[in-house]
Formats: sequence, C-alpha cells, structure tokens
Amino acid sequence: MFVLAALAKRGPMHGHQLRRDARLDRADLWSRVKPGSLYGALHRMADEGLIRPLRTEQAGALPARTVYEITQEGRRELRALRDEALTEVDIRPDPVDLALAVSGDLDRELLRGYLEDRVAALRARRSRVEHQLDRRWPDQSTADDLIVEHATMRIQAEIDWHEKVLADIDKLDTPPS
Repeated sequence: MFVLAALAKRGPMHGHQLRRDARLDRADLWSRVKPGSLYGALHRMADEGLIRPLRTEQAGALPARTVYEITQEGRRELRALRDEALTEVDIRPDPVDLALAVSGDLDRELLRGYLEDRVAALRARRSRVEHQLDRRWPDQSTADDLIVEHATMRIQAEIDWHEKVLADIDKLDTPPS
C-alpha cells in the first residue's frame, strides 16, 4: 500500500526516491516498510500490472534507475487495500504471550530481567516516537499527528501490560517440585 500510495500522491518515482520518502515520512510508525524490500516489491507490482516502468534515468556516475508510475489497476488495488485496512480490525497475537504461558520452568529472576529489558526497549521506542512531534516535517498533517499519537498510545499500553506482569510475576505458576 505504501508504494502505491506514494506513486499515486507524488507521481512517478524510482526506488531510491521511494526509500527516501519512506524514511522522511516516518513510515516505520505506521507500516513495516523495510527499505531493502522496496525493490523486490517494485518488481512484483510491475509483474502484477499495478505499476509500470516509465523511463530509466541516470545521473552522472550513479547507477541507472527505473522510474515507475501507478497504473489504473494499481489505483484500484490501492483503494481496495485502503478500504480493507480501514474496515478490518487486526490485533495480531504477540509471541511474548506464548512465551509467558510456557515460562513455568524459567527462573523468576531471569524472567523478570527479560521483562525489564522489554520495558526499557518499549520506553526507548516511545521516546523516539514522541520526538517525532517535536521534529515536524514540511507537509506534516493532522493525520500524521494522529498516527504518532496512535503509535505512542499502543506502546504505552504495552508498557502498562509488562509492568502488570512484573507486579504479578510471583503469582505465575511455578514449576512442579
């Protein structure tokens, strides 16, 4: 959806521009866009007829870059993906839940250490996300602000849950003697 939306909004681009835009748009807040996977995605989407190569550009000694544009089929797919994302509620299972469920044989202090490390990592991530609002970008919109707030609230919910587990760690099932 990111690639299709970027091409629909900003017009034809090559992979390097998309990668840069993903970083500038702080795509990590609202997607799992990995810059290295963009090129493979571009080729797959071109094979599927969602985008098409428009031209090849080469500036100086830089490698040649293929500029892509979105097709009509790509615009239909973008609308479908957007509608799906807005209508489906998808709270994915977190592997930490299963790990906790099978941690009965784990030393409680070791488990406490794992959970405290996770809380520290979550707090650091929350801090990075909160700073996004301090470093506004030129075309930042209300939707962008809401996305940052959503990310912050989700991280805070994770911190709260981890702290509850830490508070109740001694109540967890202990291994049989």
